Amino acid sequence: MPSLVEALEQKYGLANLDIQTQHEESLVSIFVPKLPPRKSVPELLVLNDCNIDKAGESEVLRKKCSTVKELDLAQNKLEQWGEVFGILTNMPRVEFVNLSLNRLGGPVAPPREFAMTRLRSLVLNNTRLDWENVESLLNLLPMLEELHLSLNDYKQVLIDTIEDDFSESLEGIQLNDDEEDEEATEEDEMANQVCTCGSKSKKDPLTAGAVRTDSVCSMYKKTNAHEGVRKLHFTGNPVTQWLEICRLGRVFPNLESLVLADCPIKSLEYPNTATSAQQGNDNNSDPAHAHFQNLTFLNLSNSDIQTWDDIDRLARFPKLKNLRVQNWPLWDKCDSTEHERRQLLIARLPKVQTLNGGGVVGAEEREDAERAFIRYYMDKPESDRPERYAELISIHGKLDPLVNIDLRPEKRVKVTFTYGDTSEVRSVDVYRTVFDLKTRLERLVSIPAAKMRLYYVDQELRDLQGPEEMKYPHKQLYSYNIRSGDEIIIDRKH
Repeated sequence: MPSLVEALEQKYGLANLDIQTQHEESLVSIFVPKLPPRKSVPELLVLNDCNIDKAGESEVLRKKCSTVKELDLAQNKLEQWGEVFGILTNMPRVEFVNLSLNRLGGPVAPPREFAMTRLRSLVLNNTRLDWENVESLLNLLPMLEELHLSLNDYKQVLIDTIEDDFSESLEGIQLNDDEEDEEATEEDEMANQVCTCGSKSKKDPLTAGAVRTDSVCSMYKKTNAHEGVRKLHFTGNPVTQWLEICRLGRVFPNLESLVLADCPIKSLEYPNTATSAQQGNDNNSDPAHAHFQNLTFLNLSNSDIQTWDDIDRLARFPKLKNLRVQNWPLWDKCDSTEHERRQLLIARLPKVQTLNGGGVVGAEEREDAERAFIRYYMDKPESDRPERYAELISIHGKLDPLVNIDLRPEKRVKVTFTYGDTSEVRSVDVYRTVFDLKTRLERLVSIPAAKMRLYYVDQELRDLQGPEEMKYPHKQLYSYNIRSGDEIIIDRKH
């Protein structure tokens, strides 16, 4: 398998490039760029799916890649972090690195003088990186702003900042979510108790009561908060409980964008919420948003959420402006159209400005949604009305129900049919086509439909425009605005 240097030479043909060569005997001076445009290493270097398994010669790598700012090494054969650091130390200007689909193992042990002060974005999707290594990387990258940890099969988040007692030794424990405890039995799972991991956790009510198995507690690791990360992508990880996501909020307290699409989260209810409700505490004690004070964008599409209560919890996020909540089981249970569902969501989420990727919610759309929300719940029992109903009543007042006006045309009208000197009044279905009508008139006038002409006469416009031929066989009768009292003249084609 090639090294990165070899893959670079194969793609860009740099093996024999000598950018220092000068010919003193030249009689004519010609300006020549230092690096030929088609052979220079670009600032955006893409070498994905090249079977790269190592860095290659360090000096050559530094000489050719010192200007690289964005590096894409997805879907290669890199397995050791030593090789990754060998690459990154020779790219001092790199700001973006994609290592997705590389099965990176072993400890994260960088060289002694390793410093990545410019790296802003790191993509580690589908690397199955364990949490211990994630924590080590965070400590090495103080300037990191964007982190991708999607599709890593994380069932729990095993790092946190809470002041728990981690006196238990972690030596010899594999910190990988995709390895399950084969010796765990059903009785063991039933016997799992609420894990407090030390008495110090009692100081923080938001972190107490997190349910963790003994094996998870032994792998759990305390870390420092990373103040720099603003964007986190966590798509496609089989996390089901919001308390795990809250740990991410504590580790990254300045998060502004969080993508949790395709995570089977069942509810945003924190375990303590049920206890608080039993004790009669106010619903505002719900800590679902407590660790996301700066979050402006949240993607929860394809979650497993099934109650409107979780929408109300999202409404309490103080800075949330952009929200995606598509393909929830909750929507399948709603007996409303997509437009009506959007109105109910807008009314419940007063701070959200962009919903499911659509345009910005304007003042007019929001007012219409809030009024529709009031009318939707006004006839329901008071016990079924959410808190938002009372808030909107205080803004818009009590509304009268809308009058149900049916603007559809009458289904049947009475029309006078005239053929020669004979006239007859008959009831006609206005949703029939002209050809249908001709077929039914064959028995009345003994003229084949193919030989028949029809003329429509509006009773109110008879003297102004005269008869109108009904030429189009597939046109429905209501499109002529036919009403009771109008006339249709039957004639034979010649």
